[in-house]
Amino acid sequence: MYLRKTRAVGLALIVSSLIATTAFAALSTGEQKRLNDAGAVVTSLRGTENGISEDLWQKADCVIVVPGMKKAAFVVGGEYGKGVMSCRTSNGWSSPVFMELQKGSLGFQAGATEIDLVLLVMNHDAATKMLNSKVSLGADASVAAGPVGRAASAATSENLAQVLSYSQSKGVFAGVNLSGGSLRVDKDSNTDAYGAKVALDSVLNGGGPTLAGSTTFINTLGTSPRATTGTRTPAPAPATGESNPAPKY
Repeated sequence: MYLRKTRAVGLALIVSSLIATTAFAALSTGEQKRLNDAGAVVTSLRGTENGISEDLWQKADCVIVVPGMKKAAFVVGGEYGKGVMSCRTSNGWSSPVFMELQKGSLGFQAGATEIDLVLLVMNHDAATKMLNSKVSLGADASVAAGPVGRAASAATSENLAQVLSYSQSKGVFAGVNLSGGSLRVDKDSNTDAYGAKVALDSVLNGGGPTLAGSTTFINTLGTSPRATTGTRTPAPAPATGESNPAPKY
């Protein structure tokens, strides 16, 4: 009898551990599509001449992807989009947190109705602010168009803005001005995905639950595209002595 009880307790602990590390709530169709589209945008904007350099990608603490940011009729002369945010942890990229971005005007190119955005968050403090309150880009966190080509290779941590933006419209590189835009947590989507009691800073630290349905997106962040062949390979590990502990949010 004692042995049976011991086994039962052990099994219960294992099940509890699995539940604690995986969010089983079903994502809405829109939330799952947001994750899938975000992964496709990252793949498109990495490894191209006018895209995100691998050097800057490796320096980023977090990444925010807003696929298909659209001109919004309810924001006069403005745009609105929903995206996802993931941060580096000691075990790779974290489970995503859902985000929202609003901007008075991005200056869409003629004929464009939507723009894909990737924001590299280069600073731990900026990432923390984004979780705790609405962040005004340019005021609460410095933002600049991400350098490309030789400029990206020459960039150092000291001369980089806290947030670097990269964008494309219909697959074509499109520079946009995000100053004055606001970033905030998408509370409704995060509650749907994780429940109301899960701390989002724990999710981004890698200590919270892993969202069911996010594996493909997380794997996309952790691989490095080869621009010359179109194939994808695991991202190189930092050289010995150069890696930094994953920041806490």
